[in-house]
Amino acid sequence: MKFLLRTTLSALLLAVPAILSAQGFPASGDNSDDEILRDALWTRLALARPPARPSVGLALSGGGARGFAHTGVLESLEYAGFPADYVAGTSMGALIGALYASGMTVEDIWKFGLEAADLKVSRDFRKINLVTLLIRDRLITPDHINKFIEERFGALTFEKLQKPFACSAMDIRTGEKIVFTQGPLAVAVRSSVNLPGIFAPVEYRQRYLVDGGVVDFIPVDSVRALGADWVLASVTESSANRVPENVLMSLLQVIDIRGSLLARSAEKKADFVIKPEVAEITVADFERCGDAGEAGVREASRRIEAAKEALLIYSVPRLMEKL
Repeated sequence: MKFLLRTTLSALLLAVPAILSAQGFPASGDNSDDEILRDALWTRLALARPPARPSVGLALSGGGARGFAHTGVLESLEYAGFPADYVAGTSMGALIGALYASGMTVEDIWKFGLEAADLKVSRDFRKINLVTLLIRDRLITPDHINKFIEERFGALTFEKLQKPFACSAMDIRTGEKIVFTQGPLAVAVRSSVNLPGIFAPVEYRQRYLVDGGVVDFIPVDSVRALGADWVLASVTESSANRVPENVLMSLLQVIDIRGSLLARSAEKKADFVIKPEVAEITVADFERCGDAGEAGVREASRRIEAAKEALLIYSVPRLMEKL
């Protein structure tokens, strides 16, 4: 990657003195010219706002509890000064993305994950078993999940968010992908995390909505539609190697497999992909949100320099326009 960056910028090295002067860097030192140029251009990019630089979108995949890895990715991106202008999410990615777009700090999102073991949200999953589904002869309403979402997003609309945000759901009657970008936030997030075949569909405007992961596991197209020029996708795929232990895990694994198939094509649409190693964390394993978050930090930290250089390569023409 460093060789590619040097090759791409070789014709621009004559502009180094002007860039260094503008950014306050010394004209000479121990670093090579290409390293100094890279650092100077990154500083310029990080401080600029669109349209002076390309706009950056984050696409956060589904994945249930393992989707909390997105929090670790967000932490690493913020630490590196990585810009994020637009956010889109599906399922758990919609929940994390909505919290982030609302202005909640990454530190506070971490607290939500670390406290997940004590939240009543897990009760909506624990009460799911074959007997329950057969005897009740109807789908379950996730009361605790709905309450959790309503308490955090009930007073918010998309228009009040600090960053433009989109999240995906599916109309269970038609199979149509529904992308929310305006209106009440709580119903949109609730729809996006609503597991099909387990929880009752969310009724909204003549639609019956369920988890968007079965049609839009990585919402790259959605974040581009918001206006993103360059997209970084955070992807939390599962492992299909384990044998399901019960009806709940069977249903969740079917959803996971479908999501993984969708992810393969969606990843190709992203400009850069970070894939935390969380395959062994199940969708309903909320006690391991902390583990998922740490995995996100590790993988994003390992890949951050490559992500910065990929964005720099894409951004160079625009950054150089006014020099």
